Amino acid sequence: MQKECKRGENMNRKKLFALMADKGLTQADLADKAGLSRTAIYGVMKGRKPRLPTLGKIAKALGVKPSELLDM
Repeated sequence: MQKECKRGENMNRKKLFALMADKGLTQADLADKAGLSRTAIYGVMKGRKPRLPTLGKIAKALGVKPSELLDM
């Protein structure tokens, strides 16, 4: 069973959107770059808590640390 982000640690969607805009990435581009499905990216962008491996892949694709994508 894969772990989700800990309680109180939601994805900072504003930061995610800003990083994507800075890099000129669409949801499809981010999905391809992170090796994830478009559905996974769509879910995260709509507020679903990502599992830790998913968070790591998104962060790596955006060139940031996973902790930088979390609201803490």
